[in-house]
Amino acid sequence: MSLPKTLAEDVARNLVMVARLIDEDPEQAYAYSRIALRLASRVAAVREAAGFAAYATQRYAEALAEFRASRRMTGSVELWPVMADCERGLGRPERAMDMAGEPEVQKLDKAGQVEMRLVAAGARRDMGQIDAAIVTLQSPELASSAVHSWTPRLRYAYADALLEAGREDEAREWFGKAMEADKDGATDASDRLAELDGVEFVDALGDDDAHAGEAGDVEGHAPVGHDQDDEDDEDSDDEDADHEDGDDDRSAKD
Repeated sequence: MSLPKTLAEDVARNLVMVARLIDEDPEQAYAYSRIALRLASRVAAVREAAGFAAYATQRYAEALAEFRASRRMTGSVELWPVMADCERGLGRPERAMDMAGEPEVQKLDKAGQVEMRLVAAGARRDMGQIDAAIVTLQSPELASSAVHSWTPRLRYAYADALLEAGREDEAREWFGKAMEADKDGATDASDRLAELDGVEFVDALGDDDAHAGEAGDVEGHAPVGHDQDDEDDEDSDDEDADHEDGDDDRSAKD
């Protein structure tokens, strides 16, 4: 509302693109955020969006500066957990722990407090304090049977910390609880649980399908998802097709 109409529309378009691309193509989202920042650097929402785009591309110093600017403009403590996580990204877990004990944490809503707990536990793990990380995650929110948006990540972080501490049976139980709560696939709890249970994932394509894909190579270009084979004999029994599976995360750290 503080911008002229035409400029406001231009800024809004860029912010929409940031939101659309930040998960699928964070670098492109970052590029749009820089345009918005050039157009309206005195708008808090623009500084916040620029911060999240920088955070998604692991530009933690830049993200922290933008979050601080947004906080100065609004006076809100909402960004406190992600600011602390930027400190972790910059290799300063001690500073993140200091922030976890600041009065701002008490002003956060429940979701923000859980987020701060996750960041603090991650900072403990950064410092090699795995037992302290486990204790940090133990809370009424973890014990509750109610499911909230943050429940899968909280249970997942607890399971992962237990596994690092060598408490495999407990880790299996909590990965299972995380999977039960994770209806949107926000974590890879199901994969982690399967791994602990010794389940192996095999290539669904048979040899015939793999060779058929190789035979489809035209003018020296390997088919999508395969490495180009230097052998001239496409029927050779020694030919293998390499398949690469992508992964989503996080983005946050845990």
